[in-house]
Amino acid sequence: MQKSLCNENNRNIVRDPVAGVMTRLNNLVVLNFKRVGNYFAILTCRNSQENIRPALISIRDQLIKPEYVIVVNDGSSDKTKEIVEDMKKQWSSLYLINNPDLGYDISRVVKNWNAAIRMAKEIGLKIDYHMIATDDTVYPIDYAEKIMLHMDINPSLAIASGMYTRHKPVMPPGAGRFIRNSFFEGTTWKGYYPEQMGYESVLLYEAMRCGYSYEVIIDAKFEHTRSLGKHHKFYEFGASMRTLGYHPLFVFGRFLKYIITGQVTSRIGAVYMIFYYLSYAPKIHGYDRMYDQDIRNYVRSIQIGRLKHAFLKIKGRILNKL
Repeated sequence: MQKSLCNENNRNIVRDPVAGVMTRLNNLVVLNFKRVGNYFAILTCRNSQENIRPALISIRDQLIKPEYVIVVNDGSSDKTKEIVEDMKKQWSSLYLINNPDLGYDISRVVKNWNAAIRMAKEIGLKIDYHMIATDDTVYPIDYAEKIMLHMDINPSLAIASGMYTRHKPVMPPGAGRFIRNSFFEGTTWKGYYPEQMGYESVLLYEAMRCGYSYEVIIDAKFEHTRSLGKHHKFYEFGASMRTLGYHPLFVFGRFLKYIITGQVTSRIGAVYMIFYYLSYAPKIHGYDRMYDQDIRNYVRSIQIGRLKHAFLKIKGRILNKL
């Protein structure tokens, strides 16, 4: 049997009874419980003067407002810092961390997330969820409400997000994610993100290993104001599939899906993705190092199960036509 990486507390999810109230969702009145969740938001940025204000305004104006928002400015050389500092004057729960300008480096994103989490721990409020926002996403005013409604009524839901494309993604996108902090504190990384490539995906697999689930909430839409892959050319999309131990057939299937539909990465992004998957050279140190063997084995076992399910489904359709 595979050794679980999750904290023992994460494997025993307590489902407490709560009082019922009426809530409107998708134009339907449903019986739900009184919302008790709260959250804080993390937003990282660099040279974002064109996007940062609307991104922050969309978080500030949520119907359920965050307890606080932590912005990590990664050495911007434009007016990003000044814009955030100006917004802080009228927004007491907006915090700003300023890094020196060390040039663009995508590996610092997760380090900046962890810097924000350290600040959150210093603030010391008990918070149910944290939200990952970006400098180029804007959210409708009911976005947090919709996500937290689903998570509040489902204690086994560790990670959830909305969607920004017309097609529902298989996994929650990185931007717009809400993460349950009780789960997060009990992971292998004890309340922080692993500072290595694939950190968004590995958390989803960690959730499954710990008996939790994740979900894309289809009625919670948000918008990217900048094209994806502009700087990194989807290097991490491909290379992290190797660091996480993705099965080659699973990768090829995803490549075909993106090529045919143009979803998620766009078609040119799919080409970059498969190129970096094939050309990645395994490493044992640094940001783009391989994950531990037990993590890779678990990821591959999940994917093999999905491949078998897909094969049997296709086989059944063929037999039905004969």
